[in-house]
Amino acid sequence: MSDYVMAIDAGTGSVRAVIFDTLGNQIGYSQREWLHREDPQYPGSMDFDWAVNWKLACTCTREALEKTGVTASQIAAVSTTCMREGIVLYDSAGKEIWACANVDARSNDEVGQLKAISADLEKEIYIESGQTFALGALPRLLWVKNKLPEVYKKIARLGMFNDWLIYRLSAGSPQAKTNGNTAGSFAGNTGVLAVEPSNGSTTGLFDLQTRTWDKTIARRCGLRDDIFPEVQECGTQAATISRQGAADSGLLEGTPLVVGAGDCQAGSLGVGMVDVNDAGVFGGSFWQYEYNTGTGKTSPKCDVRVNCHALESQWQYEALAFNPGLVMRWYRDAFCQEEVRIAAEKNTDPYAVMDQEAMKIPAGSHGMICAFSDVMNYISWRHAAPTFTNFGIDPAQFNKYTFYRAIMENTALITLGHLRLVEQATGNRLGKVVFAGGASKSALWPQILADVLGIPVQVPVVKEATSLGAALLAGKGIGLYPDIKEAARRLVKIEKEFTPNPENQGVYQKAYNAWQTVYAAQLRLSDENSTRHMWSAPGL
Repeated sequence: MSDYVMAIDAGTGSVRAVIFDTLGNQIGYSQREWLHREDPQYPGSMDFDWAVNWKLACTCTREALEKTGVTASQIAAVSTTCMREGIVLYDSAGKEIWACANVDARSNDEVGQLKAISADLEKEIYIESGQTFALGALPRLLWVKNKLPEVYKKIARLGMFNDWLIYRLSAGSPQAKTNGNTAGSFAGNTGVLAVEPSNGSTTGLFDLQTRTWDKTIARRCGLRDDIFPEVQECGTQAATISRQGAADSGLLEGTPLVVGAGDCQAGSLGVGMVDVNDAGVFGGSFWQYEYNTGTGKTSPKCDVRVNCHALESQWQYEALAFNPGLVMRWYRDAFCQEEVRIAAEKNTDPYAVMDQEAMKIPAGSHGMICAFSDVMNYISWRHAAPTFTNFGIDPAQFNKYTFYRAIMENTALITLGHLRLVEQATGNRLGKVVFAGGASKSALWPQILADVLGIPVQVPVVKEATSLGAALLAGKGIGLYPDIKEAARRLVKIEKEFTPNPENQGVYQKAYNAWQTVYAAQLRLSDENSTRHMWSAPGL
């Protein structure tokens, strides 16, 4: 058997290809940042450029092989993961005809149209699917129907971004057959398209209990019910890389392609979150708090999201913080050119340089309050205009590293709100949490998180947990890991545990109360149109 597996991860801010050995050790990777631009005709839109982004993905697969010295023939299998919620629409010939990224918010009119059908429709759909209109596909599909009727008529299939990667890698070869069914449903020699539950459930068109499409939801919303591809569980071999896919990606024709999972669900596998009541925080462009449950039960308040886990017998409560990673990128690019220069000279990460200076700032950032994302309220989800407040003009106290630390603390405070939100929904209190993703590479952020949450925070050896989870699924698909739970427990290793500092914990408890008060005032200003919401769900 070949020695390695590859994960391709289409995140919000970047795409990467990561190579692992069969023991779960990360060998190397290649990454490219990408953008999802707003169409000026449609405020709130986030278009996904499939042509450009496919080239970027293939650049990553080729570079990952080149950087590591691993040959294409040594890759035993490939699996994929991605930001969730983003959708791709295809015509009957298998051509992409429309796509949007995860927090596309152009469909204000359509949310109003859906709510006009029934005042209780959104809650009814949430109880069954775990999703509201905030991020799901329903208002987006209705937007296409209303605003782009010619595109809507041409839709043959709807898919997500992780299965889009498999589709493109398998394009140009006869459709694979799995479980006696044709995975794709296009005319001609197209790729294989099959949606999996962890990402498919984010559309709002899934029944959580059966983990498959519920076409009645589409019909109740005035949408077509004939555009849904086959559902395959995570870790199922869907296809092999075609000749065209190999030419594009530099991978070997015939390499197995294994159904992956949404980013957080793959990440949950990648940090060993395989048992009920396990919890993790994934710090990337968005921060997701995930909590494993043994049922698909939803919250009566409709305030927290519920998705299918990558494991067939589990589901997850999920609470999202908007944009921490993107805010950090903005702050780095706007104010920290000197740190970027120093990092280049020292061959290190600019954030590492910034961390060292931010460690000198006391917990609580001298009382400064930063506000970006709010604690999740899924049924009425909006965020105030971003702000920094309660700072002075003493440069010794309030310098750029104070602002930098305040961003970190703000994100941790939101996570505390999310932990409490899920505790209320489940009645279970956590004893520890795993922290992974790009933010967990920081020497400072995990400690701030432990101090704010008041529980130990464990950081795994492999920080790119999402990619590792996809790699585990790749191994499962080819029989390398017969038991995915056991494989995760065996291969995931904890590098360091951060324990709460009691003194800092007291500071942050007061800071949380102050932050809540400030945020409520900021949100009122945005609701009154005195300031602009950072983000608001369509229709609010």
